[in-house]
Amino acid sequence: MVDAKGRNMKCLTFLLMLPESVKSRSNKGAKKGSPATSKLPPVCYEIITLKTKKKKKMAAEIFPAKKSSATTTVQQYQQQNLNNNNTIQSSNWQGLYPTIRERNAVMFNNELMADVHFLVGSPGGTQRLPGHKYVLAVGSSVFHAMFYGELAEDQDEIRIPDVEPAAFLAMLKYIYCDEIDLSADTVLATLYAAKKYILPHLARACVTFLETSLSAKNACVLLSQSCLFEEPDLTQRCWEVIDAQAELALKSEGFCDIDAQTLESILRRETLNAKELVVFEAALSWAEAECSRRELTQSIDNKRKVLGQAVYLIRIPTMALDDFANGAAQSGVLTLTETNDIFLWYTAAKKPDLQFASEPRTGLSPQRCHRFQSCAYRSNQWRYRGRCDSIQFAVDKRVFIAGFGLYGSSCGSAEYSAKIELKRQGAVLGQNLSKYFSDGSSNTFPVWFEYPVQVEPDTFYTASVVLDGNELSYFGQEGMTEVQCGRVTFQFQCSSDSTNGTGVQGGQIPELIYYA
Repeated sequence: MVDAKGRNMKCLTFLLMLPESVKSRSNKGAKKGSPATSKLPPVCYEIITLKTKKKKKMAAEIFPAKKSSATTTVQQYQQQNLNNNNTIQSSNWQGLYPTIRERNAVMFNNELMADVHFLVGSPGGTQRLPGHKYVLAVGSSVFHAMFYGELAEDQDEIRIPDVEPAAFLAMLKYIYCDEIDLSADTVLATLYAAKKYILPHLARACVTFLETSLSAKNACVLLSQSCLFEEPDLTQRCWEVIDAQAELALKSEGFCDIDAQTLESILRRETLNAKELVVFEAALSWAEAECSRRELTQSIDNKRKVLGQAVYLIRIPTMALDDFANGAAQSGVLTLTETNDIFLWYTAAKKPDLQFASEPRTGLSPQRCHRFQSCAYRSNQWRYRGRCDSIQFAVDKRVFIAGFGLYGSSCGSAEYSAKIELKRQGAVLGQNLSKYFSDGSSNTFPVWFEYPVQVEPDTFYTASVVLDGNELSYFGQEGMTEVQCGRVTFQFQCSSDSTNGTGVQGGQIPELIYYA
């Protein structure tokens, strides 16, 4: 047992450690006529009672009811800290948060207890950000070596000119809050920061974000960055997009932002699915941008200079003669000797030796998903009077829909006008109006989009066509709801847009033509 004196001394020690609100309640009791020491034992009894519990619980288990409100408060602090309004309003702020994760999150971009500062960004755009060495060292081996390693330097300020402030803040938020907050504007810079400070999980999240947002508009830039960051999976994804949607990728603004090494790798690409005239024009656009980057006048000579040996990777002799005569031959980029030799290459029996590659690119071979097991025709079907044939489909891997295979006339040769369309959730992704000739057989006849349309996995898309031509045509039977085509699985379901009888079991649009 503990004697009264010793008990009272322990109580006084505990009382000094209690918050002011508890002390004030004890003082109010003393004013009512009871000695302060008479009120101490119950306080001590409460503390001793908590200590005698055998089962240890985590803070989140002890305070489950406060979790949602605490999380909201943490988010408020994070928003304040992002806005550099990092002030703590409560002197007992630790008591507001049940978990160490939430208490760490309050310290994100917070001057409280900060023992290091970072001057982040290039000159003119520098931002001073506070940090806590212990938290940073726990999150990153680079920070651990920086602050606690054998060669650690005791610096109050650390300059980091090669990382953007927004990306550095995103990295700090991951380290402090265990949250990944990415945006299209900062994801590349954040990936660079994650690589620099060896944060593999954050880097993986950045790569996943880039893969899901990959399109023809940014594929060339991401290709350049993926090679720099040594991300082979992302590199492969970029090549898939560039190959299938080459003309869109080459005409994008991002193409002009790539480095010379990436330019050469694209011009050398055998599977590039583009006309050579488009490749040539894209190279000239890149040369103009490169002249601006090097602060050179955009003269013909300077464009040829910045292209260097890469110009010979353009397969100019494989262009159609009209494209060469009206385009490359009059661009001024080629010398008179080169222009003359290429003209001779087109026309002369004895062809001159050329520095340019003269074999056409192989491009990509289109694949076909056929959804019917048989086809038929009747005297009163399949009729077209401005009505829509439509079907919905989904894939389990990213593909690029290049067009549809359609049935033709069942009573002799005929010409059809076809308006094809591809939609996702009502938004038109691609459409084209063209004609095709049917020879009267049960074969399918391809109708192409102007550019292949990128289709993401696990989402239903609507393929539609409105035909005008011979009303009596073949139609599909014994349709399948699921078709395996190589590595890609297609699923089909009926579309509400279909007003001419096409569905899963039968009708038009027997084939989807795609690249994968």
